[in-house]
Amino acid sequence: MNFFLQGLTMGIAYDAPIGLANLFVINAALTQTRRKSFLTTLIIIIFDVSLAFACFFGIGAVMKKFEWLQLIILLVGSLIVIYMGINLLRSQTTDISAEADPEMTIFKTVTSAFVVIWFNPQAIIDGSMMLGAFQVTLPNYSYPIFIAGVGIASALWFIVLNAIVTKFKDKFNAKVLRIINLVCGVIIILYGGKLLFNFITLLIH
Repeated sequence: MNFFLQGLTMGIAYDAPIGLANLFVINAALTQTRRKSFLTTLIIIIFDVSLAFACFFGIGAVMKKFEWLQLIILLVGSLIVIYMGINLLRSQTTDISAEADPEMTIFKTVTSAFVVIWFNPQAIIDGSMMLGAFQVTLPNYSYPIFIAGVGIASALWFIVLNAIVTKFKDKFNAKVLRIINLVCGVIIILYGGKLLFNFITLLIH
């Protein structure tokens, strides 16, 4: 049970900092119907847990070993993240009622969520440092228990985040939502710019 609790607390620490995945879930809760936003949250959880598993079992080491892979992820990830930010800035939301049904197909949701999680080099590096390094301190038999705690923490965090934002989204009007989209869009573009700068720096060196 102790290993499970360690995984649970580590999982919360891994997901809690405001990042692209949290912004993605928040935006979905504010702009999509309750059903669609919950589906979006589940998709984010699936990709987030899969990344946590990969970090725990050593994807960070693979990235360090193959620099070309790190360069590809940095370049593609930065460009797509910037594109997502620009789309947020351009989005025009006029209806955020419970009946709102923005044109967000399942395919677009899945691909966007995949990019947010798996094309985020910072998340891979941070996850590898946090989860991969912690793995060394654990006995082999505890791996499934620990990583189960991490996975459940991810599910709890994003479901609760989605529920809270959905619960209070009626307090937001279209103007407030537009401001939130602008702020989130700027943050995402800046984040993408940072990734692109990291790519250029790595390429030069």
